[in-house]
Amino acid sequence: MSAGPLSGRGIVITRPREHAAALAGRVRAAGGDPILFPTIEIVPPDDTGTVSGIIGRLEEFHLAIFVSPTAASRGCGMVSATRTWPANLRVAAVGEGTARALHERGFRDVISPSGEADSEAMAGLPELQGLGGRSVVIFRGQGGREWLRSELERRGARVEYAECYRRARPDAHAGALLARWQTGGVDAVSIASSEGLANFFAMLGPTGGRYIRATPMFVPHTRIELAARKLDVREVVVTGGGDDRTVAEMAAFFARV
Repeated sequence: MSAGPLSGRGIVITRPREHAAALAGRVRAAGGDPILFPTIEIVPPDDTGTVSGIIGRLEEFHLAIFVSPTAASRGCGMVSATRTWPANLRVAAVGEGTARALHERGFRDVISPSGEADSEAMAGLPELQGLGGRSVVIFRGQGGREWLRSELERRGARVEYAECYRRARPDAHAGALLARWQTGGVDAVSIASSEGLANFFAMLGPTGGRYIRATPMFVPHTRIELAARKLDVREVVVTGGGDDRTVAEMAAFFARV
């Protein structure tokens, strides 16, 4: 660990392992000690036939929306395995992290809200106002919020889901993390989703739940904050989206304590 605003701080990162490296690197650069403990595992969807069928007829759609970096990586991976992306099919991202994942895969003109990363911000963009009679495909994981689809259908769009992955709770042993917590080696927790939060409590059990509630928690959205407060987490900081903002909020918090 190097000197920095998070020097000596143990930060638990609960993202899926495939998406944890960037935040871990920023925590380490700020002097902190990232502790990787994924509370969500990304696995193939239960029904691969449906998403494969949608990918085979992408030309029918006017807009493709990706709801997360995982949707971008898994969805684009499934597309590139069988075909090229239709030249006239525009892409949109719910948030800067998802837009960045699409840029990394060669997309240049990505529709995306700046600031808040959620379905409501996405739906407020000018490009999503005139979709009456048009077809939209939403790349996402199995299950999840229905708000965006309902809103676009209310505006007259035809919407289908390309569910290209499934979230599962990892079968992980929490003993080492609990032992570190018990000796004062955990100073903060980063939670990326309400589902990941619920899994965290389930994986750590009653003793771990007490540790979680007493530890500062950093989350990207107010929905996750509300879920955390319902579980009696004492200190929840909403950072907004992006790894840089997450680390900056952690640094500001620990500068005050």
